[in-house]
Amino acid sequence: MSRIPANISEVTFDVIIIGAGINGAGIARDAAMRGLQVLLLDKGDIGGGTTSWSTRLIHGGLRYLEHAELGLVRESLRERETLFRIAPHLVKPLPILLPLYEQAARGPLTIRAGMIAYDLLSLNKSLPRHRMLTRDEALVEAPGLKRDGLRAAAIYYDAQVEFAERLVVENVLSARKHGATVITHARVQKSKGELTGSFKDGSQVVEFVDVRTGAAFATRGRIIVNAAGPWVDEVLTSVGRPSTRLIGGTKGSHIIVGSFAGAPSTALYVEAESDKRPFFIIPWNSRFLIGTTDIRFTGDLDRVEIEDDEIEYLLRETNRVIPAQLSRDAILYSYAGVRPLPYTENKNEEGITRRHFIRESPEQDGLLSVVGGKLTTYRNLSEQTVDLIGRRLGKDLPKSTTAQTVLPGAVADFPSFAEQFKRDSGLPSQTSERLLRVYGKRAAEVLKLVAQNKSLAESFDEETGGIAAEVVFSFQEEMAETLADCLLRRTMVGLNSSVGIGADKAAATIAKEFLGWSDTRVEKEVDGYRSYVERFQPRSLRAR
Repeated sequence: MSRIPANISEVTFDVIIIGAGINGAGIARDAAMRGLQVLLLDKGDIGGGTTSWSTRLIHGGLRYLEHAELGLVRESLRERETLFRIAPHLVKPLPILLPLYEQAARGPLTIRAGMIAYDLLSLNKSLPRHRMLTRDEALVEAPGLKRDGLRAAAIYYDAQVEFAERLVVENVLSARKHGATVITHARVQKSKGELTGSFKDGSQVVEFVDVRTGAAFATRGRIIVNAAGPWVDEVLTSVGRPSTRLIGGTKGSHIIVGSFAGAPSTALYVEAESDKRPFFIIPWNSRFLIGTTDIRFTGDLDRVEIEDDEIEYLLRETNRVIPAQLSRDAILYSYAGVRPLPYTENKNEEGITRRHFIRESPEQDGLLSVVGGKLTTYRNLSEQTVDLIGRRLGKDLPKSTTAQTVLPGAVADFPSFAEQFKRDSGLPSQTSERLLRVYGKRAAEVLKLVAQNKSLAESFDEETGGIAAEVVFSFQEEMAETLADCLLRRTMVGLNSSVGIGADKAAATIAKEFLGWSDTRVEKEVDGYRSYVERFQPRSLRAR
């Protein structure tokens, strides 16, 4: 069955959303749940852009207090609690230790004041309040910390979404369950001089090309939402509606390393010595995530990579606070992306607001662009956007229920579900725990494939324990179209220490046996995958 409806040219959607990152996915879910007819398009895969390159935190933004963005902090802390409720399988509490050194720009009194404000802005939170620690107490929490100059520390709680990509996927699955049409690998483009043209009913033509086949399609929508993240301005240009520049993105890069001498058991939030910016050292996915940088970016948005000076910066600052002397050889891989921040002449990257804005095009009625936003606040942004869509359509929409309705992998009492699943699955404990960590309640759906064919319980990646059923599931049930979709944004095997090199061939072989891939497609998919992950500069490819 084609992934593009045969009658696509005959349908007039209430809203067409361009961009299936976390914001576009959230908007699609909210709109579909409120009864609107929704089309979600993306030139790549679900969650394949900026969402994948985040620090993977669900946080209130402690440092935003320095810029007096109290509203943003309050919104973020409220939304953090919401995500604990609707996605407990993906969003988990994270203790964070903030060491305080002599000569730091932020002293103990400043930090204590910030922590108190942080607690006060989240009075209804489920997480513990902060604690100030003495020097000795800090060293008990993190024995690997540099001792010279250490004055004290603070410990506070935020949250981590280990696999942000899965959060996007589940929003899209929910949108589709409520009637949304979702088409990935579909590039919106100009045709016959104009992409959009208005009709008497207020609808506009949107033309797109299936990237995988080259086939062109056209459809209509009454409202167009440009949720393309850092590509927002490019989309506006492509649809023939250029306006004042909206995006002034900054680049954030991360490095991934294995365990190392002095590695912390809890996340560290550290002030860099060279530029006084805070950065994180976070236990993540059985490894450590270190980042991020914050640099103006004007290059190719489709190929963002870490630069040598960023690598040196992250290694130098990490080695300063944890005298482990990490070298480049310790880096398993890296990733980098561009934050879709609002354009400003402000030269201080850190000072650019992380608030979101919904801009209406002055040239085209019914064309909205989403600017900025955070992973943490995507749900509220989505609710606000759909409220505006309803007003522009003249519809009295029901109130949003996305804050109360759990995502597809969630269940009210997830710990109890997890224990029952592990008892009944018949799989090794490590495999069951992995399925729960990635799919939540949907792990039971993966297990149904195993029940149909026992060979699908076999592992195709020794490091992660990923099983063959997951490959089949990603294509049959979760809209994967390519090997990269499967490994990097469905099974998450592509985030192992070798970015899936080796597992890619095994997964393609599974697809050949169970999904009917030809030898030609197997070879093409593996080549395409390896070409894609080169941007991560993985050690597994450097060694070849």
